[in-house]
Amino acid sequence: MEIVKLKNIEFCYTENNGDNNFSLNELNLTIHSGDFISVMGSNGCGKSTLLKLVANILNASSGTSELYGIDYSTIKRNEFAKKVAFVPQNSGTNFPYSIYEIVMMGRSPYLNFLGIEDKLDQRLVIDTLDLLEISHLKNKGINEVSGGEAQRALIARAIVQNPKILLLDEPNSHLDIKHQLSIYNLLLELNKTKNLTIITISHDLNFSNYFSNRAILMKSGKILFDAEPDKILNEENILKVFGVNASIIKNERNKSKFISLIS
Repeated sequence: MEIVKLKNIEFCYTENNGDNNFSLNELNLTIHSGDFISVMGSNGCGKSTLLKLVANILNASSGTSELYGIDYSTIKRNEFAKKVAFVPQNSGTNFPYSIYEIVMMGRSPYLNFLGIEDKLDQRLVIDTLDLLEISHLKNKGINEVSGGEAQRALIARAIVQNPKILLLDEPNSHLDIKHQLSIYNLLLELNKTKNLTIITISHDLNFSNYFSNRAILMKSGKILFDAEPDKILNEENILKVFGVNASIIKNERNKSKFISLIS
């Protein structure tokens, strides 16, 4: 089932003098229910821009964007937020919100006109804090915890939105190895058990290959490859997209493969 469809998207950033700084051209993307997509590419290739277009944070200059067949422009923000949740890279804020308050913000689309949460909202937040292993930090300010702890709080905020699509811009940033695995295992579980559609931006080719069922490789504002990770994460494509040589090591026991960058 198609959830999101971007067709013939054109988007560009411009400098103050009007010179073209970066653009996405003739971009087409269809996201299906249950996809677990990893978007990869060098810095500045357009990964975050693509994710923000899907999240309705940025607006294309031309082309169409649809959610369940409905044009983005006709969907109320509150209703869009019940379907799509976005986790940014940057966790900083100028306001001293607690971790609990940050996560409760994910319930905003469901609150009454007074903006008051009920016991169900409170229970969902507490359970999600437990799930992300940050319950002990609930009264701490978001700017008083480590980058990795703040990152988990943002993921918790997105999960309590109860979305159909979860978009994450480098979810492993600031996380140690244990919590990198924990987050990706959680995402995979939500993908499998809740049919949550997930799109992540990642610089880790091995995580993307192992956890995703679909990979997108971008370069210079264009999608070069879009297929199952095993089909496109090879030496030739890695050299073309990243400009580095790689060696693919296959594990004959479980048929998985490890991507080693060698230059």
